[in-house]
Amino acid sequence: MYIRQISRKNKNGTVTRYVQLAHNERNPATGTPQAKVLYHFGRADELDIEGLKRLAASIHRFIGEPLPSGSEQTRSASVTMLKSKALGGTWLLDQLWKKLGIGQAITRRLADREFRMPVERAIFAMVANRVLDPGSKLAIEDWVDREVVIPDLLTFEVQHGYRAMDFLLESDEAIQREVFHTVADLLNLEVDLLFFDTTSTYFETEESEEDDFRKAGYSKDHRPDLPQVVIGFAVTRDGIPIRCWVWPGNTSDMSVVPEVKKDLTGWKLGRVITVVDRGFCSEDNLRVLQQTGGHYIAGEKMTSGKPTVEAALAHPGRFKTIRDNLEVKEIVIGDGEARTRYVLVRNLEEAKRDAARREAHLERLRTELARLKELDGEAHTKAHCRLHSHPTFKRYLKIDKRGNLRIDLDAVKAMERLDGKYLLRTSDDTLPTEDAALGYKQLLKVEAAFRTLKQSLELRPVYHRKEERIRAHVLLCWLGLMLIRIVENQTGKTWREVRSLMQMMHLIEYRLDAGKLCQRTELTEEHRAIVSALKIEEPQRIWDISLL
Repeated sequence: MYIRQISRKNKNGTVTRYVQLAHNERNPATGTPQAKVLYHFGRADELDIEGLKRLAASIHRFIGEPLPSGSEQTRSASVTMLKSKALGGTWLLDQLWKKLGIGQAITRRLADREFRMPVERAIFAMVANRVLDPGSKLAIEDWVDREVVIPDLLTFEVQHGYRAMDFLLESDEAIQREVFHTVADLLNLEVDLLFFDTTSTYFETEESEEDDFRKAGYSKDHRPDLPQVVIGFAVTRDGIPIRCWVWPGNTSDMSVVPEVKKDLTGWKLGRVITVVDRGFCSEDNLRVLQQTGGHYIAGEKMTSGKPTVEAALAHPGRFKTIRDNLEVKEIVIGDGEARTRYVLVRNLEEAKRDAARREAHLERLRTELARLKELDGEAHTKAHCRLHSHPTFKRYLKIDKRGNLRIDLDAVKAMERLDGKYLLRTSDDTLPTEDAALGYKQLLKVEAAFRTLKQSLELRPVYHRKEERIRAHVLLCWLGLMLIRIVENQTGKTWREVRSLMQMMHLIEYRLDAGKLCQRTELTEEHRAIVSALKIEEPQRIWDISLL
């Protein structure tokens, strides 16, 4: 590490000299050493020479070396650590934020606006908080002030956060489109397969009454007693969420496909196969997914009773093994344009698990039926009703002519026929059966995204009541989820691991005899491996030097 002086020639012919603190690094491409600037002291003619002397003396005393001859001997070095704030997590996210062009996309939307507050930085701070240490927008004020370093943002004010959220929602569709195209180009995302699914999130507030947006509906969180909203994600085969939607809490899965298709068609993605679960598999929805040259892979409910489904399940033919425990069979029902192409998939390991689960249920059910015979009167009636309406046992039961509950052997046999199987329907005749089966299995990527949304990003509790703020909150979570998935894909580590490692890197402020010094802690080999995998810059070592 050394101090160097550089010169710059001005337009009027004069020369201005600048003083910098630098050190040499070897260029990985050329192998030659090159200077890396750690700190700019400013113009040489304005430099505080006495302050630099005091700093040099302080450094000599700190490391225990004698001062050069002729130097003034002063008291022993005094070094006080004033504060320490986490740097690694926010630095990593900020570098990725810039690399992916998210900050630039937001800034471009701000070009014709006259905000006096750092909107882009406020949005980044809220996303970083959601990813690193989820809390309320009000809590971010203390988080930025006391706990973390947000590059280029010294303080965060909650009113600035709310204004930034309002701007984000105003530019919702444009920002999502621009961010997607930037990320898709940079990471060469494959968007030939898009996976779509929905989830719900509920509100636990003192004012939990419904409104036009927060409504009661089918709760995928098993909280039908609370108002909720419905959230949808379109996810690539790599698990990158490229688009999100938010709907009122009583929205059904069947009703959202036309809107999703219309929104993605405007993005000109080309030929895309959309993968959806059984909840979206209506004839109208499947026709919508085929519009503008698109195709679909859709799960079919095997117990729906549809004639084509029954025909597919009864169709003869052998299964073809495509993986160790995965077998497929192609089935075409009908002729000409009226034909329907199915792929029946069987997982041998899952079939064993299904059989074991069913036998455990039946064993318990036999015990319950035996207990039922010992009861009479009101106790018998209550136990009978409870057993008949049991969410698991009712599928195995029937009522005989005397009104008694019996195990339905025909129902049990029908279930055995479906062990380890799931039925797919696809509109693409050219898609290999193996690709259809494996493509549908990747729908688990969306489920993983929802788990991250609710666990790592702590989507709940949602503190907002207004519809626009709820929508903006989900957008912040979407941006955070995108960053998490990219980090996991490129490092091969879970976000929990990466976050834990990076948050160990701190920025420490020292008070020295000659002034103050802000310096980061040293990078470990694990830090360097993460930085290298993400192809981002290491944080600078010296952040600030202020002389007394």
